[in-house]
Amino acid sequence: MVKFDERGLVPAVLQDATTGQVLMLAYMNEESLRLTQQTGDAWFWSRSRGELWHKGATSSNYQRVVDLTLDCDGDAILVRVNPAGPACHTGALSCFFDTVPTIPGEVRGDATPLPNPPPRGGREQILPSPLAGEGGGEGASSVLTSTTSAILDELAAVLAQRHAEMPEGSYTAQLFREGIDRIAKKVGEESAETIIAAKNGSHDEIVWEVADLMFHALVLLEASGVPASAVWQELARRRQ
Repeated sequence: MVKFDERGLVPAVLQDATTGQVLMLAYMNEESLRLTQQTGDAWFWSRSRGELWHKGATSSNYQRVVDLTLDCDGDAILVRVNPAGPACHTGALSCFFDTVPTIPGEVRGDATPLPNPPPRGGREQILPSPLAGEGGGEGASSVLTSTTSAILDELAAVLAQRHAEMPEGSYTAQLFREGIDRIAKKVGEESAETIIAAKNGSHDEIVWEVADLMFHALVLLEASGVPASAVWQELARRRQ
């Protein structure tokens, strides 16, 4: 039933069975598919190394298979999993976090531009999609790879990557360059704007400002060398 290509491979898309989040794209050959069926773990064929690849064997981030589904042509497999950890080697939950920019008129097939988002009182829109390009309002309409609380871990992983690579043009990297005083100041500013939004009673404004605050709080944690998981552990301790 599976139509392998001329190299004996078939693309396999991993999807979180609980959230529906697409995690990664890899390739299977007959042997890795057989091992996946027999063991209940996701196995692939590594094209770069030319060998079987047991996902999670080195990182312990195993992908426990729930079910396998072929597409209508039999030349692609959907692998729904319960992930035991991030799927991406960068530490992100999903490998899909770099947004490709588009030209609205071309995407729609006409020359009519999409409407601009409503102005936000002239304030600096510094929180794009954390998984997209950074700076200004870029990526503001991007689709996040998660809409659950897991986005916080995913965002923390992306911030760690920005801190390590310090790419030019990255708003987050610029914050890291300016240092902890600048980052702490931004946290203070976003805290004040969150208070104002709450007093205004505007649902959308509160959502935006709290997102800004949480984003900069995660930047502060990364700059201070404190893993976000330490905060989750403290919250869990208090919950107990």
